[in-house]
Amino acid sequence: MALLGYVVSYRIGPRSQRPRECIIKFPDVNSASEAARLIGRKVAWPVGRRRIIGKIVDTHGNRGHVRARFRRGLPGHALGTPVEIIG
Repeated sequence: MALLGYVVSYRIGPRSQRPRECIIKFPDVNSASEAARLIGRKVAWPVGRRRIIGKIVDTHGNRGHVRARFRRGLPGHALGTPVEIIG
C-alpha cells in the first residue's frame, strides 16, 4: 500500500506564492529526521488517473512536513487533498 500524505499549503513568501512547491504532511511522520528519509521520493496528485508528478526536495520545519516540487503547478482545490508516494 502506498504512503498517503496531504497537501497542507503552497510554499509562500512575503510577496509571492509558489504554486509548483507545496508543503505536504504525512500522518505517520512526526519529526524532521523521519521526514528526511522521504527526500528524493516521487509523489503524485491526485490519487487517480491523470496525475501531476512531483519530487520531495526538502523538509519543512521540525514537525515532519516536507516540501515537494511538482512539474506543473497544483490547482487551488488541491489543498487538503491526498497525495501518494509512487517511487
